[in-house]
Amino acid sequence: MKPITVSVLVERPRQEVFDHLDVLANHLPFNDHYMTDGELSGPPTGPGGHLRFRLRAPGRSEWLDLDTVTSQAPELLVERTVGAGGRRRGRGTYRLEDAGDGATRVTFELVTEAAPAYERPLAPLARRWMVRQLERAMQRLAAQVEAAVPAPHAA
Repeated sequence: MKPITVSVLVERPRQEVFDHLDVLANHLPFNDHYMTDGELSGPPTGPGGHLRFRLRAPGRSEWLDLDTVTSQAPELLVERTVGAGGRRRGRGTYRLEDAGDGATRVTFELVTEAAPAYERPLAPLARRWMVRQLERAMQRLAAQVEAAVPAPHAA
C-alpha cells in the first residue's frame, strides 16, 4: 500500500505541540475513534514508549503494538506498529514545522512496510478507511492541543 499523508494546522507553538505529541498517552484521546483498550508501558515520553491497543476496523478487531522509536524535539516523532503476529508492520512519522504566528503544521505519514498476503486484495478499501481515520485524528489532535492551553488573560 502506498504511504498515507495527512496534515493539520495547530494554533500553538511547535515546541508545545511536540511536547504534547511526545507523551504517548496523549495519542489515545485523539485516536479513540478507531483505537481502543490502550495499555501503556515503558517511559511516558521519547523512545521506548509502548502502546498496545485494539484496532476497531469494519468487520474486525485486532490487537496491535506501537512503539516510539525516534523523538527529536521539536520536529520529529517516529512510531513503529506491529500486528498480525508480526506479519503487518508499519511506520508512522510526525513532522512538525513552524507555520508562522505561533502556529505549527503537523504532517503525519503512515507507511505500510509489510502486510499479510490475505490483506492485499482489500488494500484499496483499507487505505480509504485509514485516510478517513487519520484525517479525523489530526483534526482531533489540533482541538486537543489548542484546548489544553489556557487562553491568555485579558489586561
